Amino acid sequence: MEWEESLKVAEEASRMAGEMLRRNIDSSREIVYKGAVNLVTDFDKRSQDVIFSHLSSQFPDHDFLAEEDLCEQRGSEFRWIIDPIDGTTNYVHNFPIFCVSIALEWKNKVVCGVIYDPMREEMFSAISGKGSQVNGQKIHTSATSDLDKSLLATGFPYDVRESEVNNIDHFANFATRVQAIRRCGSAALDLCYVACGRFDGFWELKLSPWDVAAGVLIVEESGGHVSSFQGETASIYGKDLLASNGLIHEQMIQILKLGKQL
Repeated sequence: MEWEESLKVAEEASRMAGEMLRRNIDSSREIVYKGAVNLVTDFDKRSQDVIFSHLSSQFPDHDFLAEEDLCEQRGSEFRWIIDPIDGTTNYVHNFPIFCVSIALEWKNKVVCGVIYDPMREEMFSAISGKGSQVNGQKIHTSATSDLDKSLLATGFPYDVRESEVNNIDHFANFATRVQAIRRCGSAALDLCYVACGRFDGFWELKLSPWDVAAGVLIVEESGGHVSSFQGETASIYGKDLLASNGLIHEQMIQILKLGKQL
């Protein structure tokens, strides 16, 4: 089955939502806390409405799963998985690192995905079996094979204040074994940056499918490798996620084994 038309519609939806977010980054917004550090804004919901409206107008029979309490079950073998703002905390603080993420799942497999960064105007995309691109240009993971010379990325779960399994131990273990670690606040963009070689590897735990569905495909289609912390087959519904250029993957697994596991 060809997925170009689905990808085109997803790109349109992500650009519409992303441009709305960019125009309003300095606007006042309503903020609701879902936990001690987990928040949602009215712009999350506005972005989701824009995306849902456009996708459902083109694919009225498809299912939908999105972060802000959107779960449309229509009995379809197609399901759109949406994060209307990945990096909401950044957006609230006018920190310009956030994105829109949209993936299409067919028969439980992600077949195409887009991640749009409206501040840099970068559209990352992938179709299963056809490679990954940014703004129409093919991308590939880095050639770094030594963990010691690697630039990694990670994030911390929203229950970092309550749970002992909070990634702080993994962060400490990697910090003394790599060139540097970055914490940008958007798992979707972290995955894109692994895909295009800006980062050599990424790990995080307690993510949701909308955080990673498009990004996992983009990494895999760029020549990278994605798995669980234990090296098992990656799942967008899993409890942890490790992505790399493939060359440092086993080295990262060995470091992750030193820390607390879920």
